[in-house]
Parts: sequence; C-alpha cells; structure tokens
Amino acid sequence: MYSFTNDYSEGAHPRILQAMLEANLIQNTGYSLDAHTNHAIELIKEEINCREADIHIIVGGTQTNLITISAALRPYQAVISPSTGHINVHETGAIEATGHKVLSVPAADGKLTPALVQEVLDFHTDEHMVQPKMVYISNSTEIGTQYTKAELEALSRFCRLHDLYLFMDGARMGAALTSPVNDLTLEDIARLTDVFYIGGTKNGALFGEALIITCDRLKPDFRFMIKQRGAMLAKGWLLGIQFEELFRDHLFYDMARHANAMASMLRDALTEQGFSFAYDSMTNQLFPIFSDQIIETLKQHFTFNMDRRIDETHSAIRLVTSWATTEAGVREFVEFIRSL
Repeated sequence: MYSFTNDYSEGAHPRILQAMLEANLIQNTGYSLDAHTNHAIELIKEEINCREADIHIIVGGTQTNLITISAALRPYQAVISPSTGHINVHETGAIEATGHKVLSVPAADGKLTPALVQEVLDFHTDEHMVQPKMVYISNSTEIGTQYTKAELEALSRFCRLHDLYLFMDGARMGAALTSPVNDLTLEDIARLTDVFYIGGTKNGALFGEALIITCDRLKPDFRFMIKQRGAMLAKGWLLGIQFEELFRDHLFYDMARHANAMASMLRDALTEQGFSFAYDSMTNQLFPIFSDQIIETLKQHFTFNMDRRIDETHSAIRLVTSWATTEAGVREFVEFIRSL
C-alpha cells in the first residue's frame, strides 16, 4: 500500500547518504564541534544573512522545542501556543514536564495573531497565575497553513512591544518557504523572530533540526541545556554533514518544492472531483473530506492518518507528501478516487 502518512517515511536523499558514506571512516571531533558542523553553520548564516546568530543542530523537533522553551523561561513562566500546536498536542507533555505550562489558544487556521495573544495577556494579570513569556508558532502549521510576511511582521511587533519571545517551529519550514503563496524568506524569519529552526527530518535528511538563535538573551550557555536534556549527539558530525548538503546549493528548497508539487497534484485532482478540504493548505499536508464509505475503501489500498470527524457520515483525513513521493504514487491515488 502506498503511504501518505507522513513526510519522513523514507530515509534520506541519496546525496546526503553518499556524503555520510564518504566521511564514514574519517575521524571527526565529537559533540558538534567538527568541521562539517562548522561549515553547515556558516552556510546557514549566509542563507539567513545574520552573522550574529548562534546556531545549534539538534537531533529532533521535540528535543529542540523543549530545550528552547525550558532554556528561555523562568520557572513561573509559560508559553502561548495555538491549540493545534505540536507542543500542545503531539509531544506527550514534554514542555509541561520541564515545569512550564502551555497556554493553548483556539485558532481556526492554526495561526496566532496579536489579538489572540492579547486575550491571553489580558487574562493572566498577576502573580497568582503563570506569566506568559513566549509565543510559539509553526510554519507551516500542523494543519498545513502558513504565515504571510505581513502576519509575521505584525506578530513580531506585538511580541517586542510586550517583551515576549517569538519562537517559530520550522519542522516543515521547507514546505512553507516553497509554497506557491509564500512571501517570506529565511532572512525575514531571522529578522522577525527571536529563535526558530529549520527542519531536516521532514525534508529529506535522516534526522536533525538547525536551531537559530538571534536574541542575545537566549544565547548564553545553550550547549549546557542541550547536554542536560540528553540531546547532544556524540557523533554530531552526522548532523553537520546533512545540513552541509542541504545548504550547499538548493537541495533543501528543491526537495520541499517537490513535496509541494506532489501535494498540488493531489489537491487539483480532488478539487476537480468535487471534494472539499477541512483546511486551506497550500503546502504538503492536505485534509480532504470524504464519506466514511470512501475512507474505508481507501484504507484497503493506501495508508494515511485520520484528522477529525466532520459530521455523522464524513471525516477529514490527512494526506502528506514528501521529497520522495512519486508521481506514480500520486496518480495511483487519483485514479483510485476517480474509479469510485
């Protein structure tokens, strides 16, 4: 059965594997102090046009989120997240386990706005409640939507006015940046946020997320936090090699662009067949609405995740394309839908 379950079902781009193979028997310094990681950091600094940034390459997204949030916040402080946010839904209470509350905000499109954040600030008024100190967002979001430049600028201004850290989860940053409706660059994001990361795991790397810290207050002793939280990889050069390849040329963008193109083929075909979607996503996650009967039939031939119940007889499913999704796999799904 062809899988549309996630964008990390496959291993890694062959070029990344080849680079790792070529370096396999060459000795390297450990704990991300090696030449490969240093070169990857330089390439990313060029891409974001921010020489002053501190960059750490960490194994996975959950580790990156909990380390960043726990390092930034005092014991009594909390992080604001959309209700769909990864830290609120899919991290098994990892943030709460560090002693920090997640203040979730319902957002129909998965995105936070200054008005939504203001509501949280208005409610948390004194020392009898946690103190909101960080705003957590994702681009693209967990439901495939994305921030425009104007939206991010407005949120950035608001956070700086209210002395709130702005943290962008970039697990699917590639999908957001190569979407046909995107008007943001990595340079814009580095300028408008205090800390963000570029996801490799969900965009053709074996594993790894590159965390970029632009706020000076968040930089000191960050490696201590990485080590304490168990996320300092002894063979850190394996992370460095991957991000060297991702940013040596346009590989990072090329892979994300392919994932979006495959999703676009699915979207266009489903729209043509008269199906609607639960969310307006122009990235590599789609949430088409099908009858329960169609869904049960699809399960016999494809793998995917359920999203939510729409009514008594219809549900939204989640289809995810990746850097390795084939046109043949997409055509198979499309033709199967048409045959129904």
